[in-house]
This record gives sequence, structure tokens and C-alpha cells, in this order.
Amino acid sequence: MLRLHKGWGMGRAVLRVAPHNKKADWGMAYRLGGPCVLALLWAALPALAQGASAQAGATRKQEQFETRLSPSPLTDGTRINITGEGRAHAELDGNKLTVSADFHGLSSNATSAEIYDGPGIAIPGPKAFDLTVTQGLSGTVSGSVTLSSRQVASLRRGHFYVQINSQKAPTGNLTGWLLPPHADPGQDVPVAGPGFLPQFAVPAK
Repeated sequence: MLRLHKGWGMGRAVLRVAPHNKKADWGMAYRLGGPCVLALLWAALPALAQGASAQAGATRKQEQFETRLSPSPLTDGTRINITGEGRAHAELDGNKLTVSADFHGLSSNATSAEIYDGPGIAIPGPKAFDLTVTQGLSGTVSGSVTLSSRQVASLRRGHFYVQINSQKAPTGNLTGWLLPPHADPGQDVPVAGPGFLPQFAVPAK
């Protein structure tokens, strides 16, 4: 910075260079640039948040489950009313479970479809959620539900099952437990060891 001083006696004008003030420069830069930087950061926040969310979604792996829908437990008296078959698929994304299924061969129109939460594989339990089902002898099932952390753990242990009810079988026409994708050896085909789902094998005593 330049300052002009008048000398004594001679009336001369003397030009002197004042010491450089770095603090003053930084303060001026902050006053001029600070608001601009803050404005840019504020404008960029939505894009940064969206990018972080997309990255989290890309790294999160969706879990798959499936089941074959087969006739629910029957007796000689109910055998004629409990017919049909189908397949169901479920996808777990975080705590959101999306279920889809198709079925055919019922002896009476389907009336409702639900997800049940049993205490174990092939052990019936209470109803957890309702699903949407085609009211017919064949059709589809669909639905999306939000699970609690306990329900997520129950699903992963194989405790969730899908059940389709019909007019002649109001307490269960087709049933299938949701399990990780696995090979289906077919009926009456022996399987050695723990089978195709070793994570559910019962430890030998």
C-alpha cells in the first residue's frame, strides 16, 4: 500500500511504502469470497445427497427368496377341495419386502393371500401381512410390505410363508415357505447331507 507524506520544512512530498498487512488481505478475501463459497455449497447439497443415496443403493445387495406353492395340509375329506400349484418370489431391499407369485389349478376361486410368520420352517404361525390376489381359479399374487428388524431376521431364518386361501379352502389352499434360491430335486428324490440349504441344517445330536 502506498501513502503520501509531506516532509517538514522543505514542503516536499515524500512517497513511502507502508508494510504489507496479510491479515487485512485475508479478511478482505473472506468478506468478498466467503458468501459466494457458502452459496455454492448450499446449491450443491441436493446433488451431493442424491449421489450419496445412489451410491448407498448401489452397494446394498438385494436379497432373493422363493418358494413352490403346493397344496396346504389336507385330509381325505378336504383332498378334493385343496388342489393347484404355483411359485412365489420375494425380494428384500433394506426392510422392504416385495412379493410376487402365480398360481393355477384351484378347485374354487381364490379369496385372499397372506404372509405368515411361523416359529420355524414348515411350522405354521400367525398372519403378518395381507397380499393382493386374483379372485379366480388361477392368477397372480402381489404386494410390498415394510418389515421390522425382528421380521427381517425371521424372514432370513426361513420362518415366513405365503398362503393362498380359496372359497372351498378358507384356511389354506396353497402354501410355500420363502427360502433363499435353491435347486428343486423333485418329489421323492433323496438328497444327501443337509440338502440344498445347508444354512438351515439341523445339527446332529
